[in-house]
Amino acid sequence: MSIEPTSPGETPGFDLDIKNLFRASDRDAMRGAFDLWSYDDVSKHSGPILERLEDGTMPCDGAWPLAQVALFKRWVDTGMAK
Repeated sequence: MSIEPTSPGETPGFDLDIKNLFRASDRDAMRGAFDLWSYDDVSKHSGPILERLEDGTMPCDGAWPLAQVALFKRWVDTGMAK
């Protein structure tokens, strides 16, 4: 049984929608500050992460597509469901 990502009208969740946006290389680059694959760490630092995603300085090797930034923002705006 496969689990489909959240559709645009639904509330995104960390495990299904957000965690997978961060690559292993992103996680490795940020390990000194926090773990991008940890719900607790990403939700705690969601404001600064969102700012960096929106200004294109995260990840360090190039900005995310706008749809991914919008998904992260929607996750933050809707209460950061796990």
